[in-house]
Amino acid sequence: MLSKAIIKDIQSLQHKKFRDESNAFLAEGPKVVKELLLSGVFKCKMVYALADWINNADKKLSDTFIDKVQLVTPEELEKIANYSTPNQVVAIFEKRKESAPIDLKDQITLVLDNIQDPGNLGTIIRTSDWFGVKNIICSKNTADLYNSKVVQSTMASLARVNLYYTDPVEWLKKNKEVKVFAASLLGEPLKNFRGTKEAILLIGNEANGLSEEIQSFAIHDITIPRNGVAESLNAAIATAIILYELKN
Repeated sequence: MLSKAIIKDIQSLQHKKFRDESNAFLAEGPKVVKELLLSGVFKCKMVYALADWINNADKKLSDTFIDKVQLVTPEELEKIANYSTPNQVVAIFEKRKESAPIDLKDQITLVLDNIQDPGNLGTIIRTSDWFGVKNIICSKNTADLYNSKVVQSTMASLARVNLYYTDPVEWLKKNKEVKVFAASLLGEPLKNFRGTKEAILLIGNEANGLSEEIQSFAIHDITIPRNGVAESLNAAIATAIILYELKN
């Protein structure tokens, strides 16, 4: 049985302040929890699961994490889960330690400027994983990668894509050897850049686009041709289309 203190501690991880203080985050659901456990990227602190999940877990999971697993009731799981329909298991992981220096050679690297919607960030991470993008540079006012909505929407891709929170202006100043593209409503047709092997791609805020200072680093503004009358595209959708074209 979970004590009130433990429940409160787990619930606190829904807030960035407490995630930072405890250096931990939550993951929910069989698929996400299983993939994060098997990845070995994030150290598991504790798993809280229903009997069905424990009884049906892969033998590798059972053998490796048996001492980390605690049986809970559906009522307890509902209290510690972020979503109204908890799905068998909630796990607490330690945040990833600082990754090695970024290798930009023969890579498409994303720079995100103030992407505030957690769902958008999670989708961008998952899309990056699909297209083989290994590194994402995030402005410090971009959504927290350990936000529960981000973690869930990545479907465990955050174990395979590195995110770095820093000042993108200073970072771009130090990496001038790689050509920089900016996603823009006004720019050169995206098809002109198919087959790009190495570049930095700037993606701006959902409502306001890129800041002028970050935009100034781009040698090419690139645009997705518009056939209809919508004002703009969702940042995550735009990222997916651009990566598809660049990688095509």
